[in-house]
Amino acid sequence: MRRVAIFLLLLLSFVAFGAEPEILVAVEKRGDAFLVDATIAIPVPLRIAWAVLTDFDNMVGILNNLTLSRIIRRKGSSVFVMQEGTARYGIFSYAFASVREIQLEPMKRILAIQLTGNAKRFESEMKFSETSKGTHLRYRAEVVPDSAISRTFGGPFIQHEVEEQFALMAAEMIRRKAQ
Repeated sequence: MRRVAIFLLLLLSFVAFGAEPEILVAVEKRGDAFLVDATIAIPVPLRIAWAVLTDFDNMVGILNNLTLSRIIRRKGSSVFVMQEGTARYGIFSYAFASVREIQLEPMKRILAIQLTGNAKRFESEMKFSETSKGTHLRYRAEVVPDSAISRTFGGPFIQHEVEEQFALMAAEMIRRKAQ
């Protein structure tokens, strides 16, 4: 409840100071897969956006659906991240756990590939670009859920999760910029 209140206060401060992030998310179903295409325009420097999106060991404090987020290994430009949590949408909830290899191209790109977890397949790519107004992020993901129920009702669920996660990460970026 406290996180929701803080999130709402941060969103109100975005509007009050003309710093409202623009988050656009589209989800398309293709066969068993859901394709996510999202863009985020956020009025923060690129270095702050990068710092928030790669703060894996502190992600539990940023995203309200996580109960565990931890770097378990590093290898070259890759980090291996274990995450657990519960996603909620209306009356539905979905417990998840995953280990992902996350390939980092500093200040340019983050590529995530699920190695183990609830989904049959998960891959995502986040591209970063600096603009005169801040940072522009382009996110694409392919998710193949692990159950027939998930494949049937997954589109709205995935869209809700992506929108909520990006709103929370944007709020953290704005908070860090203000410090």
